[in-house]
Amino acid sequence: MFRSVCAASALSAVLLVSACGAGSAAQPSVEASASTLPRIVAHRGGTADAPENTLEAIRLAIANHADAIWLTVQLSMDGVPVLYRPADLSALTDAKGPVASHTAAQLAHINAGWTFKGSDGGNPYPYRAHPAYIPTLSEALRAIPAHIPVMLDMKATPAEPQAQAVARVLTEEDAWSRVTIYSTDAAYQRSFAAYPQARLFESRDATRLRLVRTLLSGKCDDAPAAHTWTAFELHRLLKIKEEFTLGEGLSEVNATLWTPATVACFRQQPDVRIVAIAVNNADDYRAMACLGVDAVLSDSPRQMSAIRASLAASSGGQRKPIECGDAQ
Repeated sequence: MFRSVCAASALSAVLLVSACGAGSAAQPSVEASASTLPRIVAHRGGTADAPENTLEAIRLAIANHADAIWLTVQLSMDGVPVLYRPADLSALTDAKGPVASHTAAQLAHINAGWTFKGSDGGNPYPYRAHPAYIPTLSEALRAIPAHIPVMLDMKATPAEPQAQAVARVLTEEDAWSRVTIYSTDAAYQRSFAAYPQARLFESRDATRLRLVRTLLSGKCDDAPAAHTWTAFELHRLLKIKEEFTLGEGLSEVNATLWTPATVACFRQQPDVRIVAIAVNNADDYRAMACLGVDAVLSDSPRQMSAIRASLAASSGGQRKPIECGDAQ
């Protein structure tokens, strides 16, 4: 719960631009080098380009020059980590029920591309004739070259059984050094704490709280520790609750979370990594380049790679800074 430090009528402007009194937070440089453009992370393997979390999506993401692959993990009935996101198979496949009600062998014959719509008007569901099956985490790691980082989004609960199963796979595949673990459930941070070799994003709640506090106050009283990995949406609908003597008020705000003030706060300690989630157009990518974030999580590596190449070309490759202007 937060009390606004600005007038209530100014709340939307505060969150959409930066913070009241933002001058109290150090501002990043307005110049961004083309040689340090944000890396492109393929969201669920590139959910706009191919059926999400499939080997086909991974193959296309690599072909489209993604720098890292973000994959969603659940457990099969027999305890095998597999790649699938929704709570029920009916959301993306022609099967029904939760992932945990099927064995890994059964999931290997379920078409995760059943509902995927292609761009060819004459063939609206191209993967019905050419299925893209649900893979195991082991299969995915073997399909991704060792030099390409992998980010694993943990979805199933309870956390401990899945953390143990994923840890076994990462050990068997010698993949700890190239994998970073993310989850919206803080229980995964606690479960993976038993593995000193695990690299984790900080909890989503911790990142959200720090972002909103910085936006509302213009101050940075709680910067992340050195070497922390962080990830949050660039834009998100937030509900702000204010308490008054005679009651409370609730405001819904379409907020921009990564701003000069918040990035400066997160950068106070060395080697803090920032991944901006849901960056899917040229304007947002350019804005993140100007703020110097490390990576963007994008649905279409094909589209974003073209945007990055165009931006690099317009700035003269690695020789000139990107013109940021009002992009921040």
